[in-house]
Amino acid sequence: MENRPLEYDYTIAKMFMLTTIAFGIVGMLIGVILAFQLAFPGLNLILGDGLAEYTNFSRLRPLHTDAVIFGFTLSGVFATWYYVGQRVLKVSMAESRLLMTLGKLHFWLYVIVVAAAVYSLFAGVTTSKEYAEFEWPIDVGVVVVWVIFGMSMFGLIGIRREKSLYISVWYYIATFLGIAMLYLFNNMEIPTYFVTSPAGESGIGAWYHSVSMYAGTNDALVQWWYGHNAVAFGFTVPIVAMIYYFLPKESGQAIYSYKLSLLSFWGLMFVYLWAGGHHLLYSTVPDWMQTMGSIFSIVLILPSWGSAINMLLTMKGEWQQVAASPLIKFMVLGSTFYMFSTLEGPIQAIKSVNAIAHFTDWIVGHVHDGVLGWVGFMIMASLYHMAPRVFKREIYSKSLMAAQFWIQTLGVVLYFSSMWIAGITQGMMWRAHDEFGNLAYSFIDTVTVLHPYYAIRGVGGLLYLVGFLMFAYNIYKTMSSRPVEERELQSASPMGA
Repeated sequence: MENRPLEYDYTIAKMFMLTTIAFGIVGMLIGVILAFQLAFPGLNLILGDGLAEYTNFSRLRPLHTDAVIFGFTLSGVFATWYYVGQRVLKVSMAESRLLMTLGKLHFWLYVIVVAAAVYSLFAGVTTSKEYAEFEWPIDVGVVVVWVIFGMSMFGLIGIRREKSLYISVWYYIATFLGIAMLYLFNNMEIPTYFVTSPAGESGIGAWYHSVSMYAGTNDALVQWWYGHNAVAFGFTVPIVAMIYYFLPKESGQAIYSYKLSLLSFWGLMFVYLWAGGHHLLYSTVPDWMQTMGSIFSIVLILPSWGSAINMLLTMKGEWQQVAASPLIKFMVLGSTFYMFSTLEGPIQAIKSVNAIAHFTDWIVGHVHDGVLGWVGFMIMASLYHMAPRVFKREIYSKSLMAAQFWIQTLGVVLYFSSMWIAGITQGMMWRAHDEFGNLAYSFIDTVTVLHPYYAIRGVGGLLYLVGFLMFAYNIYKTMSSRPVEERELQSASPMGA
């Protein structure tokens, strides 16, 4: 029995693959709508006064960010874990009825919580905290889902056959622990119960409201400790976990250096947590905290580039595969965007640069070259690799995959380059003054100058969305094509996964 090939159960992975695609379409579609609303403000009112409340920029913006973070990205993390975890640990989910039950419970509770979050944000129920807009009942649901995910993860690790924990597993564990800590501390809040009438009757429907346990500068510090590290443990750590598994598997190359992977891992763990203060430069936060945030942001280049260089050097001597394989193109260019983004962020954290960059569209460009070019490319590449093995069907069209790659790459370049130019233009115009010390430009002057760049940003986002729809179609056709026997690709993965 032990000599027979292990049959992995991808039931849960399939379910999360589908939500990754669905939430990706929703989040990116809303993002494109928002981009064109900024370029053409009349679009905020296109549905008329009755529905404008639910479709204007301020109502849709948190839906966009949360759909991409908590919908698309987290679904991708869950889908890849339920695939990668089994293979590197040499154990099937089907071997434990409890694990299968936990996995399905994890999925369905996750879907319910996401539905509640979407409803609440459309209704305008929000704490008004960046990336932490959910009120306490939804926060409780998020915690329950996360605990079940942890039980499923550590349960699988606990029954593993492979003694060694491959580096990807380290990163998945760090994702679970990091987000658990961040979410709990930032979302500590006190439920309130408002009185809505002079007679003193309790307000019906206000039970879900809450106030933060923090206030003022302390609230800002905790919020951006959370906000920046949500990027660390949501957009960086699990995506690194993915590429450390999928790039060697797809290319047949062993990871260039395990020592470098561990050095980068511990560097990220210790340095990233202290960099959030760079969001609060020139604020009421104590100066030493601002300086510490800037310093740790600069130091963060080392572990970030350590991971990215390790990924790129994995392809050493095999660069012809980049030309031949659209899937490897996604991963290699994703790593390159990761390098760009993790150099750009520390540069923006330097106080003198931040004086120009803060509150400008350069920040928006920085976020999106990371999310679109690094996170988006890697999740799509991971799902492309998984699809033939999960659905036991060949990828429907590699030429469609190649076309998608170039369309989305053009979209990312248009997006971040337009926002870089717009942001630096904004910063310089806001600082410009005449010989008398008066501001040289009014706010509306900057808005007028930036209009072409906002239109270009909208086009870039639209191209990326078109590419994602091509991806969704490719996966759909793959799922519905004629089944074939699973054929593992040649791999030099050191774990033999």
